[in-house]
This record gives sequence, C-alpha cells and structure tokens, in this order.
Amino acid sequence: MNYISQDAFAALWLRRAINCERMRMSCGLTYRSMKSRWITKLSRPCSHGPMGLFVPPSPPLDPKKVKELQRFITLSKKLLVMTGAGISTESGIPDYRSEKVGLYARTDRRPIQHVDFVRSAPIRQRYWARNFVGWPQFSAHQPNPAHWALSNWEKRGKLHWLVTQNVDALHTKAGNQRLTELHGCMHRVLCLNCGEQTPRGLLQERFQDLNPSWSAEAQGVAPDGDVFLSEEQVQTFQVPSCVRCGGPLKPDVVFFGDTVNPDKVDFVHRRVREADSLLVVGSSLQVYSGYRFILTAREKKLPIAILNIGPTRSDDLACLKLNSRCGELLPLIVPH
Repeated sequence: MNYISQDAFAALWLRRAINCERMRMSCGLTYRSMKSRWITKLSRPCSHGPMGLFVPPSPPLDPKKVKELQRFITLSKKLLVMTGAGISTESGIPDYRSEKVGLYARTDRRPIQHVDFVRSAPIRQRYWARNFVGWPQFSAHQPNPAHWALSNWEKRGKLHWLVTQNVDALHTKAGNQRLTELHGCMHRVLCLNCGEQTPRGLLQERFQDLNPSWSAEAQGVAPDGDVFLSEEQVQTFQVPSCVRCGGPLKPDVVFFGDTVNPDKVDFVHRRVREADSLLVVGSSLQVYSGYRFILTAREKKLPIAILNIGPTRSDDLACLKLNSRCGELLPLIVPH
C-alpha cells in the first residue's frame, strides 16, 4: 500500500524551497547580504564535511559486524529505519548527547524549552536572533553518505518506512519520500495563533529587512541551527510577526518539553506494526518520543539492530549492536 502522510506533502514543498535557498544562502564564516546591509560573523570555523568536529571517536570497522548487518538487511523484507542526530553529525551538525563532542559535554548550556518560548517574548527574541545568525550555515548542510545510502535503499524497495528524529531536512535533501519527520523540520515556520505555515528562508528575508544595521559575532554553534550570542547582541534584534494575523512565530519543530502530535505518533506505530525488522541509526534513544517505537517493536517481537557510537537505551533489546560511523558502514550494505 502507498501511504502519503502530512510530512510527505510538506516534503514536496520543502524540496522546492531548499533548491531556491541553495542558490542564495552563503555557508562561509562571514555572511553579507546581497544589499550589503548587514553582516554576521562566526568567531570560529565549523566543519561542513564528513570529517566534522562533532563525531565521537569510534573503533575501526569490524568486517564480521559488517557481514552481520548485511545479513540483517538481506533478511528484512519490510524494514523500518529510525534515525537520530548521530547520522547528521557527519554532515557537520552538532548533537546534544555524543560523548566528549555533544553540546552537553562541551558546554553547560541547555536547549530551549517549549513553555518558555511560548510564554516569553524576550526568550523568543533571543531564540530568533541566534537562529538568524546560524541559519545560513545550518540550511547549507548537505546529506552525507549515510543519508544517500538510505535514499538508495528506498529506491531499491528495501525501505518500508523511514522515521527521523532530526529537524535538519537532510533526508529530504537526499530524496527520501517514505519519511516521517517525528520532531518536525527547521525549514518550516508556523504561527502559534493561526497555524499559518511559511518557508524558513522567507522569514530570513524579513529578519534582514527589520534589522538592516544589526550585526553579531557568534561564540560557538549548537544543534538545530542555534549559535551562542551575548545578551547585549540580542537586545536590539527585531522579530517579525505572522503576516496573516500578527501572532508570534515558531519553527515547526517539537521543542524540549513539548509533545509529538498524537496523529503522527499513531501513524508511526502503524508503520512499525507493518514492519518485519527495525534498524536504529545514530540515536541513543534517550528521548521517549523515539524510544516508544522500540517498545512497540519489542512487543511485536521484531528483530532490532542498532548502529550508534556509544551505548543506547535499547542495547539490551537489540540482536545486533554496531559502534561505527553511519557514513562509513551503511554505504557498504547492499540492499537486496
């Protein structure tokens, strides 16, 4: 059967927006608008490539483990894959929990909470100022070999469904269509009052128009397009409102402390129940919104394989655990 979820419709629209953004977004350390009205600078470089700064150390590939994963995939006829931040660190996007290199290991900063964003205009101002500076680099990140491998699996008919906990749109950029973005996507913005949805790239232009002389120097980068700015830099930043109703704007993502839409959760549960195996790629499964689908797979007695550098919440439920880079291992697997 063919399933067309809300995410699938959004992905079609998103691909067009991404193609437009690629033509006009700079991914260097200094951003200067076409009208030369504002400049943002990152105080230190961040890798965009597969050998990025945010991938934790891992042992060399074990040929025996590669063969075991190949056998797992070969035997799977309706494979469901769930990905997490660990698949995108090789594209240069930092995560929260990786040992020594994740945000929690590098700083004492913590991600924004949903209730704080909704209740506080100053917190929304700080969030959007930081996101405005980080957006050109974040939106320019590209899929790595692991993303392309999963896209190839789908084209070859091996992938029944792909569920990602990431909000970076890299699976969409790689061409996946049988996809659910569990936590939403940073490339979309919605109004908290009327629900109007717009491309994030258009909001960047509105930021530029409202802040023609504003500049900022970031002190570091965080996951999901965030950067570190001082309070002084944030205070003069102007934030636009919804063009339709004047309400506050929020990225179309699930912030910490919020919940995933129940209809989306039910949809993924149905895909898990249809599957005959489950592969986790780049996730520690510490967040319950993803972990619950592992519990559903266990109830259905599905074989579970986990590819993640470091321990996960579900290692004891897996028949196969691999501690390797996603981009090194997945391209070696033949989807037949």
